Amino acid sequence: MDCTKSTELFKKACEILPGGVNSPVRAFNAVGGSPVIIERAKGSRLFDVDGNSYIDYMGSWGTALVGHAHRNVIDTLKETLENGLSFGATHAKEFDLAEEILAAFPGMESIRFVSSGTEACMTAVRLARAYTKKDLIIKFDGHYHGHSDSLLVKAGSGLATLGIPASPGIPEAVSKYTISISFNDIKALEDVFARYKGQVAAVIFEPIVGNAGFIRPDVGFLNSLRDLCTENGSLLIFDEVMTGFRVAWGGVQTLYNIKADLSTLGKVIGGGMPLAALAGRREIMNHLAPAGNVYQAGTLSGNPVAVAAGLKTLQILKSEEKPYERLANNCEWLLRSFSDSACRYGIPLQVDFEGGMFGFSFSSKKIRNFSDTENIDFECFNFFFRKFLELGVYLPPSSYEACFMSLAHTKEDLEKTGEIFEKICKLRVS
Repeated sequence: MDCTKSTELFKKACEILPGGVNSPVRAFNAVGGSPVIIERAKGSRLFDVDGNSYIDYMGSWGTALVGHAHRNVIDTLKETLENGLSFGATHAKEFDLAEEILAAFPGMESIRFVSSGTEACMTAVRLARAYTKKDLIIKFDGHYHGHSDSLLVKAGSGLATLGIPASPGIPEAVSKYTISISFNDIKALEDVFARYKGQVAAVIFEPIVGNAGFIRPDVGFLNSLRDLCTENGSLLIFDEVMTGFRVAWGGVQTLYNIKADLSTLGKVIGGGMPLAALAGRREIMNHLAPAGNVYQAGTLSGNPVAVAAGLKTLQILKSEEKPYERLANNCEWLLRSFSDSACRYGIPLQVDFEGGMFGFSFSSKKIRNFSDTENIDFECFNFFFRKFLELGVYLPPSSYEACFMSLAHTKEDLEKTGEIFEKICKLRVS
């Protein structure tokens, strides 16, 4: 595969962009080599500047649920653009999208649109602290809630890591109010609530983790988490930026029949455009300005172009026949193919999926929390990633990231991907 233009362009990018990218997850630092430069996307495919085509299982990090550049979304965007790019004022389509989302998620009564998942999670934490009049936030090791200062806290060993920033530039005075513990460890959670009794404003977490591989909650964990928050007067915040409308209509909360106090959404609800949201119980949301005194604002919040793309995407999703069953069936078929091949060649492999989100890791042990990622063979993943790329399959460039299926993926896409995985297994052991 010739990637000459990509290589040349990336060298130029490194001169003008830090690391040659505008988001670290786009770099290939973890897997080696330089990234291919994408020119366009359509359906289940990405196309680079050298004319190479890739079956895409990154899906703009989960955004492209109905596929890239869906004709109905593009037509809607063209029509919307004729009326202007941004108003800086309220418009009717915001209400339409808000009603669609609120109807899908149990317990959501009010919603505020923002421009990114980071912004949504940052606002959720601020709102939780104001509403409860408490300061401490509990998160889980390896869960990512954007790069705001109070949530970018290093995962650590032991019961809890308190006040250790994960990035230079974050004062310990800011991060010391965030406690990070191990996911799926209800005893550790109980101990933290007991140790900091009456001080915890909220627990924020990814209900199915997509930023540390694919990690689902243990049976009963979410119910115990809900009960502990209720008993301690703390808010439960579901970060469904990744899983919302991706794993089910109504997200993980619908799958597990659990109501969050606050939820954050992103990716799918923007249909490929920058859009995210914070939603929850009305009595809590009404503390946001101008209804209340918790300040949050954004020039492009509820941008008409982004709202139009998100609304049309959800309408397409609703019009499809059993879309989540199709997505799940495709994930199951692909992962069974991977497992069969890995077994034949004696390569340890763990796989899991929910709806249109899946993950696989080269490990002999099931991944239940971030500390278990120590058992992953990262060198093996890097080998598979590079070979996949050479043979026309695009994966997230890190073993820590989940993968995504779209409604645009075909049987041929899956069969070809399975064949390539088998071929790479053979290369790996030869």
